[in-house]
Amino acid sequence: MNFLPGRETPVPVTGTHVVLKSSMIAPFATGHQSLVLGLGCFWGAERIFWQLDGVLSTAVGYAGGATPNPSYEEVCSGQTGHTEVVLVIFDPKVILGATILNRFFESHDPTQGMRQGGDIGTQYRSAIYVDGELQLNDAQRALNRYQKALDANGYGAITTEVDQLKAFYYAEDYHQQYLAKNPGGYCGLGGTGISCSPEAVAGKAISE
Repeated sequence: MNFLPGRETPVPVTGTHVVLKSSMIAPFATGHQSLVLGLGCFWGAERIFWQLDGVLSTAVGYAGGATPNPSYEEVCSGQTGHTEVVLVIFDPKVILGATILNRFFESHDPTQGMRQGGDIGTQYRSAIYVDGELQLNDAQRALNRYQKALDANGYGAITTEVDQLKAFYYAEDYHQQYLAKNPGGYCGLGGTGISCSPEAVAGKAISE
């Protein structure tokens, strides 16, 4: 594919999280960790994570493609290779990355390929972009565990892309914390209702 050229200049954002009142832009607090997660339309996805105790900040953007600093319209064209994602900055002393990954899998259907529900396109694909080998191993373990739970409930293969983060590009400012600014706004996310906990895979609580 011939990807769109994009631009050298990043999309400007205010940098302050409207809910958490923290910075969405580095540098972050000492000892923080980050995950970049794609699970469909990023408006509803971001709200899931900013509500978790131990999450210091969140931001929506684009990752996994080739076009530098793309616009929303360019990502929606399918010619950038990017998917809509949420940058999650968290304190591992309060919440584990594994806990965030569990919530990620439980909050959408990761078997749908290039879509999420009625939202169709490459920008809606499921993805986990990590920082380092330890997170990569955590992500793969969570995926394998959730695949077993899905298998037990008749679902197909997980299509989630798991890789090291190469670049995260901030989305336009009006997308940041969209559902806090627009409480009645669209959220198309819907999980499978199946738990990703180790107990679920062991057969103690396969479905909620």
